[in-house]
Amino acid sequence: MTQHEILNRHELLDEKGQLIECGFAKTMILDYDRRKIKANSLRIKEWDYYLVYNDRYALALTVDDNSYMALDSISLIDFRVPCEHTNSPMKFMTLGKRNFPSSSLSGDVTGDGKGYKIEFINKGDERILRFHMDDFKDGKPIKGEVTLKDPHDESMVIATPYKESKVHFYYNQKINCMPAQGKLSFDGEEYIFDPSDSFGTLDWGRGVWTYKNTWYWGSASGLVDGHRFGFNIGYGFGDTSAASENMLFYDGKAHKLSEVTFNIPMKDGKEDYLKDWTFTSDDGRFEMDFVPVIDRYSNTDFIILGSNQHQVFGKFSGKAILDDGRVITIKDFMGFAEKVSNKW
Repeated sequence: MTQHEILNRHELLDEKGQLIECGFAKTMILDYDRRKIKANSLRIKEWDYYLVYNDRYALALTVDDNSYMALDSISLIDFRVPCEHTNSPMKFMTLGKRNFPSSSLSGDVTGDGKGYKIEFINKGDERILRFHMDDFKDGKPIKGEVTLKDPHDESMVIATPYKESKVHFYYNQKINCMPAQGKLSFDGEEYIFDPSDSFGTLDWGRGVWTYKNTWYWGSASGLVDGHRFGFNIGYGFGDTSAASENMLFYDGKAHKLSEVTFNIPMKDGKEDYLKDWTFTSDDGRFEMDFVPVIDRYSNTDFIILGSNQHQVFGKFSGKAILDDGRVITIKDFMGFAEKVSNKW
């Protein structure tokens, strides 16, 4: 599969609201400007999603603005039990009023409402995630603060068009392997994140989406023989003929992969998410087994709007091959893989 790399800085959209150049980059090289979008404003979707985890537990935080609605979400996942809980207050007709930054390089993001607040504070070399919710679960509060060191590594950046409309697009960055330090408190227990074993991932998204779509996404970050290693894999929506979003990260450098396929086991014609998965690649550079630990499942259906999500956390074992041919072998490497179908 051809992988077109974008190398020169320029604006993301032209005067018609269409992508100037489709493909991938290793830094945030394209300049996003919401004002240049020519599509229906109700189809604009912007979000920041952070995942912080180690082998024992995970924290996920989302602040988004989907124009006709907004979502603020806190998730606590404990792999040791295993168990998880997510609380996601919604707001309606935000229409871009949350003023999301046009770049991941600077600017802060805040989502708040009655009894809660989520803040993403960008200080350049570190990102501070601060949050509290008075009634997270069963009337019990959750609060915490985690600092992610941002070494300004190479990352996965991609500009993806849609065949259905020339003014629909998705501009996305995934930053892996950010060392995490901090803690959260819930129900009398403290969950500690230490940079020796805890890492954060940012999913930064801006775009104009089609109404109905399905995506597959997988990610992991950790240490392999003392080296920071991670990966981003995925597909399922948009026209990816220019590039895929599959990439390895090793000591801050990105290594581009071609196509990766999620082989989710089936039972009686349906995905059996808690059985063992495999991952295969067309170039042989990403071959993994995946043993699930917990399925963070949610299904929302408002007839015309809906979201069916299976975010499965588990352990990857297998091999990944860097651009120079070096083979990275991992065993029980914690991460996640998901399938999400949306009507939105």
